[in-house]
Amino acid sequence: MLFREIVIAGCGNPLFGDDGFGPAVVEELQKLQLPDNVKVVDAGLGAPHFLFTLMEDAEVPVKKLVIIDIADFGANPGDVTKLRPEDLPPGAYRDAHSWDLSEPLQRLKDVIDITIIGCQPKRVASHEFELGLTEEVERAIPKTVRIVLEEIGVEYGAAINHQGTHLWASPGETTGDAGENPGEQA
Repeated sequence: MLFREIVIAGCGNPLFGDDGFGPAVVEELQKLQLPDNVKVVDAGLGAPHFLFTLMEDAEVPVKKLVIIDIADFGANPGDVTKLRPEDLPPGAYRDAHSWDLSEPLQRLKDVIDITIIGCQPKRVASHEFELGLTEEVERAIPKTVRIVLEEIGVEYGAAINHQGTHLWASPGETTGDAGENPGEQA
């Protein structure tokens, strides 16, 4: 099954520095025990346009879409914010092939609850490959995981694997609070 009721899509390319933020968060989310109605997808670089378009015709209706990506919203590197499709000016959200991703999101927003969790990048390579996230963006991953879990209504403690092996899990830690209000900078 391609989709489930809740889809979490990490967008970006790890070969271009901080653009790998979405896939890095997805990698951490895939280590968690999430409900059966949740699908975590590394949407990569060019795939988001097709992924979002395919959701319109999904055999199982997608009710919620959480997109994780870098976003330049004028904050400090590593800052995280939640956005809605209506917060995106036309042409402001494009993939590497210059496809406007806000257009399919605008079509979906009336039938699917969409949240975009964006991280302010420090450095995105454009011509040369640059593996790895900057320290500031790397530090935003645990916070983003917690924000995603809060967004889909899953308690952090319920999602930790039975061994508690996540990099950010403190010994004995069982719950998490992103400490954010929806619609505010996280």
